Amino acid sequence: MYTLPKLERFNQDVLSKYHIYNSVFITLPFHSIDNTGALLPLFADICDTGFKKQETPKEIFDFFAKRYLHDPSETEKIDIMFRFIQYIERQIVLFDAIEDAAFPVVNNMEGRGSLRDIKEKSDAKDKEEELIDFLEDFNVRTVLTAHPTQFYPGAVLGIITDLTEAIRKNNLLEIKQLLAQLGKTPFIQNEKPNPFDEAVSLIWYLENVFYQTSGEIVQYLQKNIFNGNSIKNPLIKLGFWPGGDRDGNPFVTTEITLKVAERLRTSILKCYYIEIRNLKRKLTFSGVDTLVTELEQKLYRSVFYSTGEIFITLDEFKSQLNKIKQIIIDQHQSLYLDELDALLIKVNLFGFHFASLDIRQNSKIHDAVFKDIVDFYLKTNPSVFPKNYFELTEKEKFTILSNVSENLDATVFSNEMSRLTIESIQTIKTIQEKNGEFGANRYIISNNESALNVMETFALFRLSNWENPPVDIIPLFESVNDLQNAHAIMEKLYTNPGYAKHLTNRDNKQTIMLGFSDGTKDGGYLMANWSIYKAKEELTAISRKYGVKVIFFDGRGGPPARGGGKTHKFYASLGPNIENNEIQVTVQGQTISSNFGTLDSCRYNLENLLSAGVTNQVFSKGQNELTLDEKNIMDQLAGLGYEKYLSFKNHPKFIPYLEQMSTLKYYAKTNIGSRPSKRSKSEHLDFADLRAIPFVGSWSQLKQNVPGFFGVGTALKHFEDTNQWDKVQDLYDNSLFVKTLLENSMMSLAKSFFPLTAYMRKDPEFGTFWQIIYDEFLETKRLLLKIAGHKELMENYPDGKASIQIRERIVLPLLTIQQYALLRINELNKENTPDEALIQVYEKIVTRSLFGNTNASRNSA
Repeated sequence: MYTLPKLERFNQDVLSKYHIYNSVFITLPFHSIDNTGALLPLFADICDTGFKKQETPKEIFDFFAKRYLHDPSETEKIDIMFRFIQYIERQIVLFDAIEDAAFPVVNNMEGRGSLRDIKEKSDAKDKEEELIDFLEDFNVRTVLTAHPTQFYPGAVLGIITDLTEAIRKNNLLEIKQLLAQLGKTPFIQNEKPNPFDEAVSLIWYLENVFYQTSGEIVQYLQKNIFNGNSIKNPLIKLGFWPGGDRDGNPFVTTEITLKVAERLRTSILKCYYIEIRNLKRKLTFSGVDTLVTELEQKLYRSVFYSTGEIFITLDEFKSQLNKIKQIIIDQHQSLYLDELDALLIKVNLFGFHFASLDIRQNSKIHDAVFKDIVDFYLKTNPSVFPKNYFELTEKEKFTILSNVSENLDATVFSNEMSRLTIESIQTIKTIQEKNGEFGANRYIISNNESALNVMETFALFRLSNWENPPVDIIPLFESVNDLQNAHAIMEKLYTNPGYAKHLTNRDNKQTIMLGFSDGTKDGGYLMANWSIYKAKEELTAISRKYGVKVIFFDGRGGPPARGGGKTHKFYASLGPNIENNEIQVTVQGQTISSNFGTLDSCRYNLENLLSAGVTNQVFSKGQNELTLDEKNIMDQLAGLGYEKYLSFKNHPKFIPYLEQMSTLKYYAKTNIGSRPSKRSKSEHLDFADLRAIPFVGSWSQLKQNVPGFFGVGTALKHFEDTNQWDKVQDLYDNSLFVKTLLENSMMSLAKSFFPLTAYMRKDPEFGTFWQIIYDEFLETKRLLLKIAGHKELMENYPDGKASIQIRERIVLPLLTIQQYALLRINELNKENTPDEALIQVYEKIVTRSLFGNTNASRNSA
């Protein structure tokens, strides 16, 4: 029996099941659900027809209300809107669960990008030894962040997990019960979670998905590529930001950081305890049973005793497991050896830390804290810093910072930020004592603008009585200017004797983080991506020059505008001039649940990242290098796109449009994350303080997706107008990097829907501004279709396109309601005596509609 094409598999296992199970909602015994379920498809059809006729969201909803609600009052209209929102939210959950259940059917788990594919290619190309050498030094690090785009509370995530399993088994009775449970479970949180709550939510994925999947991947490689030999290299590393990311989050305290580290340790020990309990049922033979029981008891006490005391060390645990292994081999015919090896692999991967807790703070905070510290020492111990420290040159400051050494007491500082920042550095030492070095050994400086930012952070460790800290100090370059200056900044550090000695102690490895999100916000889609690519080449060259092995850590979000999309293709496309021995990437929001939320999707995406590294470094080594002419074309494209985006960003209506016509200000009211939606507390909206997530998310809610395409059409049109189209066409055809870049932009276009906001073109204040966006959308769409040789967007990803279309269809009524509410708020505010109570109701509708729209997109922010 032949395998159906991917689109047919999608239609059969996702679309058909959705239509069947969606009909179950109407049969549930809830008040008015049958009426809501009957009216919603009628409203969806009216939305579809209305937008085709270029009607406004208000005209569409009013027409629906007049036809089906029999001259309703405003209260009755509001009531049906809330009922529609609740119903659609649950439809999205159902669709998520069906897609998750069908994941291994729709996606070929053994196809391109899989471990099996890697093995077969290495056998066919006779590259087994080269592959082994590569895997002995390569790592994939997925870093789970606390960025607030995951709207589902824990209870709903649990229902999705159970619903996915029930759908996979086609258990209709259980599906009906779970849908009934879903109908009674709140989708919103009355209070914002604190960072510890966020950590607990994400640790669920570590325990239930990453733990098993990572172990299975490494075990497969050991058996099939390493011929049964142990892989000493931890191929898969996990990172963690909730509880450690202090940038702009005043709720991350020292206590929270320590609690999260303890929870991570307890969680991994609990996983080991459960596995040892299962092994105990099998390893019942002489000489082994007592050793297993001893381990079980020590793990139990370490997990369940409230003192926080650890009754077994990591070395002792490994030693005991290896002792058991040897006895099994020598005396018991290797019985259950595979199961024991599976545990050993996980212990080697996760230690007692599970995931490394990264600490992050903004360079602007460091500047203020360091000034506070210098002032303190000038008053108490003038020998530490000279009086004229702040007047010294950068080079003179470097000399002092390289040699400074003190035992700073954080409690002497009255300024809370100074105290917390110093404590965060000293907390790393505390975590390492209990969780091991990998418990917390990375300090990230966001908005890093100079080498001095790094050296002052380095000095903070030395001032905390830590002469040779086993910690990587990681600068994060985000803006276009900082990306362009990054290599010069790193050269200053590499040539500084004090910092060079620190790198020697860190195996001459330097991790550098690059921010896609803020880069796009700052410079537009083309310039951000090209600036990062060029920065990586320059940073690779300067690092190789000084014998430093550079590792790039990419701060990516879900959508293409934030570095998302077909991420693994980007890593496979990097040429030989970009160091790629380690793939480090942030995973956040709905991307955690959609890409790594199930065992199948986690395995698929981790294997694809591994495969991307192998493809680039083994199978296509030396390929994918852009020529000088191709780089010049990319320089021109990025420059043209940047100019267009900059003029757009500097338009006098840019900030007012976001404030008055989008959902930007409503993100702060959603109670989905502990972090504020902007960095400053000012009432005035400053572009520099605006966080990337609400920025990108607001464009997504408008279905305009500006950050994912704006400037691309203008840049391509220049080559068309100057009869140089063949140059960009050749670039697209021959460069996987450029093809992936533009394909991801097509995804942004495919998720746009301008009829929703077409009414704005008649707005006396914002009509011209809206037209600028729409014109660029049309031009970008026309030229991307031309360069790809397509008639429709994403036609080479039919299943992805179909998924987007269905999701967009589900949320179209929700989007219409959201726009209706925004229009009513503007109308009410213009009245002589605005009805504040009614305005608040419509604001609640806008906020509630954010949830479903974001969840349906899966990678919208």
